[in-house]
Amino acid sequence: MSTLTYPEAGATRLGPLPDGYHHLHHRDRIGHGRADFEAAGAAVTEFRMHRAAGARVRASAPRAEPGASVRVALGVGPFRFIAPCQVIWTEYGPQRIGFAYGTLPRHPECGEESFVVDLADDGTVSFTVMAFSRPARWYARLAGPFVPVAQRWYARRLGSTLHRIVSEGRDQRN
Repeated sequence: MSTLTYPEAGATRLGPLPDGYHHLHHRDRIGHGRADFEAAGAAVTEFRMHRAAGARVRASAPRAEPGASVRVALGVGPFRFIAPCQVIWTEYGPQRIGFAYGTLPRHPECGEESFVVDLADDGTVSFTVMAFSRPARWYARLAGPFVPVAQRWYARRLGSTLHRIVSEGRDQRN
C-alpha cells in the first residue's frame, strides 16, 4: 500500500465528509430493477464507466479491491492530467455496490472520491459520486474555482455514461 495524501481515509463510505475540503455530492437515477443494479455495479467496479467516459484507467486489479492502485488520466496530449489513487474501500452488497479511491503523491488534488450504485426498495437504481478534495499541486491551486466546476461536470458525465451503459445492456437483454 502507498501513502495516502490525507488522513481521513474512508470518510466517503458513510460520511460525514471532513471539514477543510471542497465537498461534492452528485446523484443520478440510472435504471430500475436487479438486472440494472448488477450491470451498473459491474461497470463501476470494473472501471468500465470511467473508461467509457473518456478516462484512461490503469489498475492493478481487474475490479476494485482495497489496496489496489488506480491511475486515472484525463485530457489530451500535454494537457493530460495523471491522477494516481488507491482503492480505500469496496462494497459488494445486495443493495449497494461501489468503491472509493484516495489520492496518492503526485495527484493534482488531495482527498477521496466514491462511486456507489444503490438499489432502493422500490427498485430504483441510483448512482452517487461523493468526494472531498482540495488542491495539492500548484496548477490545481492556480485553477482555483474552476476545479470544483470541472469535478461536478465529470460527476455528471459519469452518471450519464453509466445510464447509457445500463440502457445498452438492457436493450441487449431484451
